[in-house]
Amino acid sequence: MSVVQDKKEPNIWEEICKEFSLKRPPFKLEDDTDSVTTEIIQFDPATHTPVIYGKMVEQIDIDCDTTTDFDPAVSHPALIGHTVLEKPPKSPPTPPPPPPPKDTCTPREYLEHYVFPVLLPGLLEMLKEAREQKCFERKRFRFNGLDYLTEYLWRHNPNYFGRENDTIDEIPFVQRILEENPRPALPLSLIWTEEEAAIVIQSFYRGYLVRREEEVQELRQWQRELREENEDITVKVENFWKKHEPPDSDEEVGAASRRSVDVKKSPSPTRSAGYKTPSSLSRASSKTQQSPIP
Repeated sequence: MSVVQDKKEPNIWEEICKEFSLKRPPFKLEDDTDSVTTEIIQFDPATHTPVIYGKMVEQIDIDCDTTTDFDPAVSHPALIGHTVLEKPPKSPPTPPPPPPPKDTCTPREYLEHYVFPVLLPGLLEMLKEAREQKCFERKRFRFNGLDYLTEYLWRHNPNYFGRENDTIDEIPFVQRILEENPRPALPLSLIWTEEEAAIVIQSFYRGYLVRREEEVQELRQWQRELREENEDITVKVENFWKKHEPPDSDEEVGAASRRSVDVKKSPSPTRSAGYKTPSSLSRASSKTQQSPIP
């Protein structure tokens, strides 16, 4: 009677390991971790140095430690005929001379001791700030070097404290000078950043595209005709009242004049609260999207 048995499927990983073990060269039995550790412990570097090559050497037991008095740097062959000396200690730097008195020193000494030590770091910081503001790459910029230097010297005056956060507008003598000689307003090209200018230009262009549409053109044409029709509205109202209610007495004449005055004071339909001019419509349409076009 035959018995049907399931054949075991081959395992790919076992076959790969079997092939790899066949390719591995045979190692000796003593090549294991214990033998390597034993050989390292029994290794003596004195027997492998080229200094004692071809000689007989025997280790001698000495009571003291020979490594304490041994200096390999002095025993080097390059020191034959030389003596090793210790470096002398460095002498402390000489203190700088005291600054000359301000009242009796020469102008050169005054500049070197009292002006340049404070002014030169300020000029260096001003140049760094000018580089960050890209002043060396453009013809027009809003960075003012004199204002920055004035603010820096005011903040870093060694004779005063508490000025670290002061701006140029808070300096007393600057306020007094600006009151006597006010500066003209800067143009928007120097006030706005590149991102702000891009937003304004692109919003204006979007408004122009909206005004070009037919529906918007029709609305603007109707507004133009409405303004032309209501241009002389006060005169038309006066003529209307004169035709339909002719005055017969002085009281009626005064009432008619008062009505005409009230009509003049009343707002025209073109300036009502719900009325929007084309400029306001364009501004409203331009404010729908205020992000710069990538």
